[in-house]
Amino acid sequence: QVQLVESGGGLVQAGGSLRLSCVASGRTGSSSVMAWFRQAPGKEREFVAAISWSGGSTYYAASVKGRFAISRDNAKNTVYLQMNSLKPEDTAVYYCAASRRGVSSIPREYDSWGQGTQVTVSS
Repeated sequence: QVQLVESGGGLVQAGGSLRLSCVASGRTGSSSVMAWFRQAPGKEREFVAAISWSGGSTYYAASVKGRFAISRDNAKNTVYLQMNSLKPEDTAVYYCAASRRGVSSIPREYDSWGQGTQVTVSS
């Protein structure tokens, strides 16, 4: 089992930036893919971005491509999500997730989840 702890959320004005971090502990060697999801009030959890173990492959939802960047530092067991040009519709709780399978945009394909960090973008 992998334990995940997110940080870096907060309140920012539209057009601003935030960087989220997710630190993994436990059986981190068994997880190959790391991802970020988000969930807004009254909506389903949606895929944001994912990154392969090596960091050589990244994947993004169409709504964030070109504005967000996912990266990882395996020496620190940490995954980052740099969010630029934030919009009010980016407001949500952001979750870090880990998977022993391949990349997927489906939440149930992920084995471990963090507790989430709130991101609020004001207009």
